[in-house]
Amino acid sequence: MSATLSFTAPTEHGPQDITLAYARVGEGEPLLLLHGIGHHRQAWDPVVDILATEREVIAVDLPGFGQSSALPHGLPHDLPTTNAVLGAFCTALGLDRPHVAGNSLGGLLALELGRENLARSVTALSPAGFWTQAERRYAFGVLMGMRRTARSLPLPLVERLSRTAVGRTALTSTIYARPGRRSPEAVVAETLALAHAQGFSETLRAGRSVLFTDDVPGVPVTVAWGNRDRLLLPRQGIRAKHAIPRARLVRLPGCGHVPMNDDPALVARVLLDGSRAQSARALRTSFSTVAL
Repeated sequence: MSATLSFTAPTEHGPQDITLAYARVGEGEPLLLLHGIGHHRQAWDPVVDILATEREVIAVDLPGFGQSSALPHGLPHDLPTTNAVLGAFCTALGLDRPHVAGNSLGGLLALELGRENLARSVTALSPAGFWTQAERRYAFGVLMGMRRTARSLPLPLVERLSRTAVGRTALTSTIYARPGRRSPEAVVAETLALAHAQGFSETLRAGRSVLFTDDVPGVPVTVAWGNRDRLLLPRQGIRAKHAIPRARLVRLPGCGHVPMNDDPALVARVLLDGSRAQSARALRTSFSTVAL
């Protein structure tokens, strides 16, 4: 079910009225899904039906992305503000410490929610924040180039490119290892989402000084990285493991930066196992920790 929700968030700049778009499906313990910068909640579509067999899945458009409005004027698109908004969103939906999974920016937000004890478990797919400054500059440069391209291409050209595997590769190979598997409709929609994302520039600007260096105590954490991630390089997973020593570190073979479409079955398994992890013991039967 797709919907919008208006609520009041207690930010550092005082109470603010926020409206977010989201989709909700399935039954079971709640699992909140957070997408990456410039993307939208439909990035999770390849795995939602699998997840919904065991979880109540809530996929949300982050502020300023997809169908969600940007934050009110003067409110920064930074981590503290966005986390306050997401916490208030969960409260408004009646979600008591949901499991949280995120990709890229969404993975960083998921880890922050876990660190603030607002999540039952965290699964982070190629999370931001474990870069060196050189790696961050590279990633931000690539993202800005993708944004410029998305904004410069006429819609008829995007639609024409999306009809062929070669065209889909040209449009999305930076984030997908297997771009030919993405549907033409999905490629058009996410190109438009990137072009029209109101929160893109401010979110990227706020990320310049972001480093995730704290542990996430008391919350089961899984960090998973595609071994063909061309945006946030897989070696950053090792730094995540050092920062969060009790986290599970999982390799996603053949997957790129946004792995949900590259291997939906594997990613869904990682997410479900991560959300079953009420203790470290609960994960021992599933994956062994690997060096990326």
